[in-house]
Amino acid sequence: MDFEPSAEQKEVQTLARDFARAEIEPHAAEWDREHRFPRDLFVKLAELGLMGTCVPEEYGGASLGYVAYGLIARAVEAVDSAYRSAMSVQSSLVMHPIFTYGSDAQRQKWLPGLARGELVGCFGLTEPDFGSDPAGMITRAT
Repeated sequence: MDFEPSAEQKEVQTLARDFARAEIEPHAAEWDREHRFPRDLFVKLAELGLMGTCVPEEYGGASLGYVAYGLIARAVEAVDSAYRSAMSVQSSLVMHPIFTYGSDAQRQKWLPGLARGELVGCFGLTEPDFGSDPAGMITRAT
């Protein structure tokens, strides 16, 4: 990095690094071998204020911003890229579009549970006829 994080950002980075080392690192290889995803870690991350970092507090987020999000992702990535990917999907590919493009009713319904780690979101990107081309996808959720 070619900038100095703020004191709050350094605190978030340390919290994420310590969490990843204590909660993920000792188990990551086993979880990978067993194809397990420990959902309860999302709840633990949320309890520490490390989920929904770019979502406003009114929707259950932490309002920490993108730098904090990047520092959290970097700390988790250093321990386990699979879990960092899951966190990124939750924050960037699920929560961000709901916040940015969803109605207020959708924000109120989904974002608090996602930010608390009680819900785990996903996204569809690949279809047989289009590969990884979201603009060409024909499947629609209702």
